[in-house]
Amino acid sequence: MKEKFGTLADGTEASLYTITSGPITAVISDYGATLVKLFVPDAMGKPADVVLGFDDPNQYATSTSFMGAVVGRNANRIGGAGFDLNGRHFALDANDHGRNNLHSGVNYYKDRLWTVIRHEENRLILTLESPDGDQGFPGNAFIAVTYQLEEGKTLRIIYDAQCNKDTVFNFTNHSYFNLAGHDHPEKAMEQILSMPARHFNAADAESIPTGELRSVENTPMDFRAPKPIGRDIDADYDALKLQAGYDHNFEAFAAPCAILSDRDSGRIMAVSTDCPGVQLYTGNFLQDEKGKDGVIYHRRSGVCLETQFAPDAVNHPQWRQPVTKAGERYHSETAYKFA
Repeated sequence: MKEKFGTLADGTEASLYTITSGPITAVISDYGATLVKLFVPDAMGKPADVVLGFDDPNQYATSTSFMGAVVGRNANRIGGAGFDLNGRHFALDANDHGRNNLHSGVNYYKDRLWTVIRHEENRLILTLESPDGDQGFPGNAFIAVTYQLEEGKTLRIIYDAQCNKDTVFNFTNHSYFNLAGHDHPEKAMEQILSMPARHFNAADAESIPTGELRSVENTPMDFRAPKPIGRDIDADYDALKLQAGYDHNFEAFAAPCAILSDRDSGRIMAVSTDCPGVQLYTGNFLQDEKGKDGVIYHRRSGVCLETQFAPDAVNHPQWRQPVTKAGERYHSETAYKFA
């Protein structure tokens, strides 16, 4: 089903596209290729919308929280707002702390109208063309994002891209999950998270990795045994104090790389990816945003599990690199399996 979402300030019409598989329904907008709604049943079969979002596309345009957005060309941060590639320096927008780049700069993909090229019962494919120099990145890029529901229990997001020059490709989805339902913001930090990660990227006060891959052993960053997200979030630990909570990249060496569950509803979500990392972000900077159905999203009303390359990886050559060669295909998949 396709329906009108709203009219943007420049007169552009944004639409909503619904896909279904069994008891799961996803609603995606062509504005930002945004996941607007995701209905998942609880243990008794009652569905609830488990992602935070807005009722109007203009709220997505003005919000800086990136709710449900596809982020590219490079998700997360690049220190010094630039990088070197093939002997040339590429300068990016210094839109974070006045000297770093966040989510590729102010001309965000979340604020563009994507082209829907296929809409089936359980699948939606959206595309975007990004010209040479767009956001400061090299090459003319063609990008496709597929939302696909499978067997009534899995949402798979597939990223494909190709460019005529060597470039950076590092896409993610920035959905804030709350398995109790988006309308129960007070329950988000009570949900149980487990991650097999043994290490995370230590970062400075501006969330730029220091280069240290730090062990989670005997720290509040250890989720190898399931625990409520909020149990240790305010612990007296440097990494948590610097980022005002969890906002860190963890290694994603196993599948699933994360399992989130809500005791009251019985919902469970397992995240699997081919990306090397997953950024755990607990909505530390949400500031009383009026969301869907009039719900107010306060600080820490949802949790992001953003699969991606490590922040600032392009400036750390010893890490797995988010560089795709000219003419080669970038392909990445992340699956959210519900039970």
